[in-house]
Amino acid sequence: MKPFFTISLDFELFWGVHDVFTKKQYGKNILGSRAAIPKILHLFNKYNIHASWATVGMLTFDNKKELLANLPEVFPNYKNPKLDVYKHLSTIGDNEKSDPYHYGYSLVRQIEEIENMEISSHTFSHYYCLEEQYNRNAFLSDLHASNAAFSRLGIHTTSLVFPRNQYDNSAIADASKAGFTIFRGNENHYIYKPRAGNFNNKIIRGCRLIDSYITLSGTNYSNREIYKDNIVNIPSSRFLRPASKRFESLRLQRILKAMNHAAINKKGFHLWFHPHNFGTNTDLNIAFLEKILINFKRLEDDFGMQSLNMKEVGAS
Repeated sequence: MKPFFTISLDFELFWGVHDVFTKKQYGKNILGSRAAIPKILHLFNKYNIHASWATVGMLTFDNKKELLANLPEVFPNYKNPKLDVYKHLSTIGDNEKSDPYHYGYSLVRQIEEIENMEISSHTFSHYYCLEEQYNRNAFLSDLHASNAAFSRLGIHTTSLVFPRNQYDNSAIADASKAGFTIFRGNENHYIYKPRAGNFNNKIIRGCRLIDSYITLSGTNYSNREIYKDNIVNIPSSRFLRPASKRFESLRLQRILKAMNHAAINKKGFHLWFHPHNFGTNTDLNIAFLEKILINFKRLEDDFGMQSLNMKEVGAS
């Protein structure tokens, strides 16, 4: 197999951060992501990049009436009620125009218009697989609701990205039962091991931050792996952190060096981020991403590296 370069984006709007931030705290990033997405798409189109947009099913609706009519049969019952997105349904607006924080139907359609973009699933409700909860079969019910949400748009999702990168063998088995054939796993290193939120302590988070600038976890090739449930793991290689004005050259070189190693050794490199990471300092983030894509084009010319979305890697 030729070396490949994969980009996946966790497209969530406010559904992905409702338990961490208020709209007052993070709303600027969410609204900013709506302006950033067309710029990201333009960049992908310019460099002929194939990418997977792992989309939360709840944001695919244009209005509240349709959303409420398509909820899963079984809701999660988290021990920590703060995690329960369904408790916030009474507070959301009636449609995308009145509530751009929660509805993204028009954005999904924009993504579909660009060649080589894959719409994949980020579950229906931004479901947390490793958080303690009491309802059996809630995850499988969520995935069925996700499938139905995308099917109504004429989209068949075959790849899945687990919210907060939380998964275990049981979650993978449920994904297979729901018809998914591909998922994004984590880097094969202790600091990236799937964990519930309360186990991602300051030391773990600090190590991940340092690893963005200085190599702690290694190159992290994306080695395509087939699981027993006949589902393909395309593990991540690097999270693209939001741009800042400090140590950016170190962060860039960390990514480019790993990409170069993957190309030379005929391996894969899987970059991921959230559109809302580009919601502020958008131009700075776009410029940083473009440097990565320019490097990919060089690797394409020199080593035959291919740009593939997750579905394409899974099929190869």
